[in-house]
Amino acid sequence: MANALVIIPTYNEVENIERITRNVFSLQRNFHILVVDDNSPDGTAALVETVQEDFEGKLFLLRRQQKEGLGTAYISGFKWALDRDYDYIFEMDADFSHNPNDLIRLYNASAKGTADVVIGSRYATGVNVVNWPMSRVLLSWLASKYVRFITGMDIHDTTAGFICYRRTVLEKINLDKIKFVGYAFQIEMKFKAHLLNFNIEEVPVIFTDRTKGISKMSKGIISEAIFGVLTMKIKSLFNLYEI
Repeated sequence: MANALVIIPTYNEVENIERITRNVFSLQRNFHILVVDDNSPDGTAALVETVQEDFEGKLFLLRRQQKEGLGTAYISGFKWALDRDYDYIFEMDADFSHNPNDLIRLYNASAKGTADVVIGSRYATGVNVVNWPMSRVLLSWLASKYVRFITGMDIHDTTAGFICYRRTVLEKINLDKIKFVGYAFQIEMKFKAHLLNFNIEEVPVIFTDRTKGISKMSKGIISEAIFGVLTMKIKSLFNLYEI
C-alpha cells in the first residue's frame, strides 16, 4: 500500500491522461493516482478505465456528473483520500505542465523534512516557466506578488497548483468551507494552511505549458483570484473567515 496519492483532475484530457499516469507509475517511489473526471465528452474517463487494467489497486477513477470547477474536483479528491490511509496527498495537472519526476522531490521535502505543505514553485528562484507568452508570464508573476502582498504569506508562487499536503493539513482545514472553485482555490488552500500555522515550503520546479489539449484559464478565473483574495484577507482581519 502506497502512502502517497496523486490527485489529477481532468476535463477533456484524453490526449494526456494515459501518458501522465504511466509516467507516474514508472517512478521509483510508489504513488497511487486518483483521476477526478468531470464527465469529459472526449472519453477521458473511459480511457482511464482501460489503463486501470494494467494498474489494478493503484489507479482509481472518480467520475463526476458535470464540470464544477477545479476546486470542487480537488475537494472531492481530498475527501476520497482522507477516507483511506494516505499520509501525503498531491495536486498535479494532467497536461505535463508539472513534471512527474518532481513528485519525488516534493514528497521528500515533507516525508524526510519538516514541511506540512510543499509547493512546486515556478518563482522561488526567479521565473521558471517554459512555452508561455511573456504577457501570461507577467500576469501570473504579478498575481503571485499581489497575493503575497495582500495575504502576508511568505510564498513566492501563491497560485501554484503542484502541491503536496500532509494528511494532517487536510484534516485540519474545513473542506466544506472552501469558497473558491477556480484557480483562486489554490490561493485559499495556502492561506488557510498559513492561518493554521502549518509549515509551508517551496521546491523550485520548471513549469512547462501544455503541448496537447486546451488551457482552462479564463478572465473569470483571474478576476476571482484578484478580487476574492482581498475579500478573504479582510474577513480574516475581523475574524469572519472560516478555516
